[in-house]
Amino acid sequence: MAGKEESYTRHPLQDQGVDMTTVNAADEKRDEAENERPTWGHKVDFILSCVGFAVGLGNVWRFPYLCYRNGGGAFLIPYFICLVAGGVPVFFLEIFLGQFMSQGGIGCWKICPIFQGIGFATTVICFLLNIYYIIILNWAAYFFGRSFTSLLPWSHCDNPWNTEFCTTNFTKPDTGAANMTNATMDGNMTAFNTTNATLQISPVVEFWENKVLNMSEGVGELGEVQWELAVCLLCVWIVVYFCVFKGVKSTGKVVYFTATFPYVMLTVLLIRGVTLDGAADGLFFYLNPDWERLKDHKVWIDAGTQIFFSYAIGLGCMTALGSYNKFHNDSYKQSILIACVNSFTSLYSGLVVFSVLGFMANEQGLAIKDVAASGPGLVFIAYPRALSLMPLAPLWSCLFFFMIILVGLDSQFVGVEGFVTAVVDMIPYLRRGYNRELFIAGLCVFNFLLGLTMVTNGGIYVFQIFDYYSASGISLLFMSFFECVAIAWIFGVNRFYDSIEIMIGYKPLPWFKICWTVLTPLIAVGIFLFMCVTWSPMEFKHFTGTYYFPTWAEGIGWAMVVIVILCVPVTAVVKICQAKGTFRERWRELTTPQLQYHQLRSKDKLARGLSVDSDPSTPPPPYSSHEQYNTAL
Repeated sequence: MAGKEESYTRHPLQDQGVDMTTVNAADEKRDEAENERPTWGHKVDFILSCVGFAVGLGNVWRFPYLCYRNGGGAFLIPYFICLVAGGVPVFFLEIFLGQFMSQGGIGCWKICPIFQGIGFATTVICFLLNIYYIIILNWAAYFFGRSFTSLLPWSHCDNPWNTEFCTTNFTKPDTGAANMTNATMDGNMTAFNTTNATLQISPVVEFWENKVLNMSEGVGELGEVQWELAVCLLCVWIVVYFCVFKGVKSTGKVVYFTATFPYVMLTVLLIRGVTLDGAADGLFFYLNPDWERLKDHKVWIDAGTQIFFSYAIGLGCMTALGSYNKFHNDSYKQSILIACVNSFTSLYSGLVVFSVLGFMANEQGLAIKDVAASGPGLVFIAYPRALSLMPLAPLWSCLFFFMIILVGLDSQFVGVEGFVTAVVDMIPYLRRGYNRELFIAGLCVFNFLLGLTMVTNGGIYVFQIFDYYSASGISLLFMSFFECVAIAWIFGVNRFYDSIEIMIGYKPLPWFKICWTVLTPLIAVGIFLFMCVTWSPMEFKHFTGTYYFPTWAEGIGWAMVVIVILCVPVTAVVKICQAKGTFRERWRELTTPQLQYHQLRSKDKLARGLSVDSDPSTPPPPYSSHEQYNTAL
């Protein structure tokens, strides 16, 4: 051989005389189709998905509990103030941002690259939320399984887990005889002892605390995994996987049922609740404001944090849902509808809960504020008690807990979808073939294994740490603050309004501009400062006492908060160090949005040297001067 010949692999189709130009073009189209981002099949899919995610167990459980803890009607006033000035504006901002950028929680921050750490932070929050939120569904699934019986196990005291204090026939205690004193157990548990009166415990309380939770003495004693709860958790994760493994095409259809059926059950329970003795007292406590409670800063803190939690903002999930909209979809009107449904559901659930609490208080001879313990126990005590009093109680119990599963299920799988969207947008390769399905399967398995820590004897304590620190309170406040600063002050609030007009054809109310620029950041900072000033050790209240968490456990919680918050400044510092030029040039580069042709205003196109009718497929050149940079902003 005279010389070295080039070797290559001959395509089999070449031997058949096929034009390879056509084959290569087909391959390119296939690759583009695999990498193409999906959109909602119908506008209703988007609306119901947002309703399904935002309207979750926070409305059915957390809102009534906070009303209960903060004096009933008094809580509604700061709730609506924070709703109008904080929650709804950020909710709209995230929907508009996702739709405008057509990217999930991380990719959307190409609009302001220096703040892309917000995307990483919200993705971390979403990941943590997915680990612990499903535990509530797990408890509901357990109640659902135990409802397939002729006699509900929490309606009587003839069970192995019941104590001698269990009773279904409550006697109203004499105020002089029922002298309650405090005692301390193991240094962390405050218990209530009676001196002249017999302790009376409802069977539904003992079923919840002694059977479902089977609580240990504290977070340091996790104990064993409860296999019944572990099986329920596995089943719920399997359902979640099959709801999201095909993306928005499957998610958008599932919510037609999961987002609507709960309202039927809530209505049935409300009808039953208002017919019980004492229901009027409960509704009066709920709707009658105690004006003195408005002087308590904790009422305002709870109202603010509940708004950010119930509207699912600061998680990146609303941005992900908005990103699947078509660019010119009128999401403004749709978002108004979603916000109204969200708050209505919270108020409606409150009517159901307080009608039952009024009955329970009347039955046990207690004040309404003393009838139920805190936390998730409210929904697993008040509701089951009402169900046990209904004709065909097992049937209604099955339907109710099926509803609870649906309420939490769409929130859970949209949360998973939000996390997956953020990751897949960064790694488009995951859209090809079955990569996305395999990635979601691995994610579900990993989250299931982490969740097993919350189905142990000490699992309720681990759950409380996650609930208090990971995806509520401080983390969401910081994310909302950073989002407003990035959009209103860096990208430019006027420019964002122009961007919204490009999408929907008109500008929103000026009120949102005021909120994004001033009010919402002030509310977030104010609530955070109040939380710092009034901070107290974390506690978990249940029927027989109050457990105070040790310092090391709270340290783990604070570590989750710090990791989330540090994502923003650390990412900004890294990007500044990686950029080239003077600090001024680096800052200009990192605050210049990375937009496509259809996202530019007319004056932006002129500033970049493009004609208004330029070819949309042509990527816009970067800004070349300080004047053009100023024009764009």
